[in-house]
Amino acid sequence: MPAAQRRHDPDRRARIVAATLDVIAEFGVAGTTHRRVAAAADVPLGSMTYHFSGMDALLTEAFTLLADTVSARFTERLAAATGPEEACEAVVDIVMGEGWATPRNMLLTYELYAFAARRPALQDVMRGWMRKSRVALEQHFPPHTARVLDAMIEGLSIHRSVDARPADREEVRSVVRRLVG
Repeated sequence: MPAAQRRHDPDRRARIVAATLDVIAEFGVAGTTHRRVAAAADVPLGSMTYHFSGMDALLTEAFTLLADTVSARFTERLAAATGPEEACEAVVDIVMGEGWATPRNMLLTYELYAFAARRPALQDVMRGWMRKSRVALEQHFPPHTARVLDAMIEGLSIHRSVDARPADREEVRSVVRRLVG
């Protein structure tokens, strides 16, 4: 009987990480299992332990992917601004959900916050995400303003995701202008 042929699948690890975010979005961190992730990634269950030392390592990598992806969009939007007015409008766009505060990203972010509360490795991921946000904001604003804008973006994004009457674009623009001065 011939030996089983090994399937060449160079993207398997990345597919598993991406599928992990899908599973977290559907079931939460508490409902994320190796079996569910393997099914979502369409890989054999054994691939999970081959590529990752355990669930914490997988979740850390998945949340790092989320942070890096959202940070890249955030940075890209701010980098496109050519002056103070455009930078303020970029901040408004970010709060309003263009590239950052999508319902899925917000749900995943809530899961990250809760999971990171007890795991230092995830706290490092969150701190790195905040650092990237502030660096992107500091292209246009002084460091102290960037810090406040970063907190405002996060706070208003959270409120927009759960508020029955979230702030509209003009309200957000007004807040940004007041903070920028």
